[in-house]
Amino acid sequence: MTPLEMEALYLSLLVSGWAVLCSLPFGIGCAWLLARCDFPGKALVDGIIHLPLVLPPVVVGYFLLVMLGRRGPIGGWLWDWFGVTLAFTWKGAAIASAVIAFPLMVRAIRLSLEGVDRGLEQAARTLGCGPVRTFFTVTLPLVAPGLLTGVILAFARSLSEFGATITFVSNIPGETRTLPIALYALTQVPGSDAAALRLCVISVVVAFAALLASEFLSRRVQARMGG
Repeated sequence: MTPLEMEALYLSLLVSGWAVLCSLPFGIGCAWLLARCDFPGKALVDGIIHLPLVLPPVVVGYFLLVMLGRRGPIGGWLWDWFGVTLAFTWKGAAIASAVIAFPLMVRAIRLSLEGVDRGLEQAARTLGCGPVRTFFTVTLPLVAPGLLTGVILAFARSLSEFGATITFVSNIPGETRTLPIALYALTQVPGSDAAALRLCVISVVVAFAALLASEFLSRRVQARMGG
């Protein structure tokens, strides 16, 4: 692999890993809210969570730029008080990827939660377990296959994110040039077909490996639970 390909792959893995890690607690919380709670405006909350699935990624990126840029209401506050900037950094790329992939994670975890036998949770409560302990010792292990599926799908989606990322953090070598952005940049340069093809193959291999890992881990968890 060339230095350009290694750099793009490293940034893609870094961005995708942080995107999943930081969004996972929120994904579990939102999935629990949608699966177990009834409240006024639930359909609206559900729609907002899943909105990135139907919006053009460029729209999401532009919204993040307006809100989290240095002149934005949130980004300006972060810069003025903490000296933190998110736009045009790999951290911003992780946020953009997390927002785009978040609905996939929530949906997988929610479907798994809805399939849990509530009687097992009630039995744990009658034996003296509190709500928090019941969640971590009973509910969470039961939804582990869905949780793993959501994590891997979100990771794979983050790896392929382009529109929101390039709009929010641009194309900065060594900082925000992930695999999709590097591939796009190469397509704009005459005579770079071979390099672009290599990046395309790398992207396919990494994404396919993530999907295989999802299937393998889900089956291992289900086999362990069944055994």
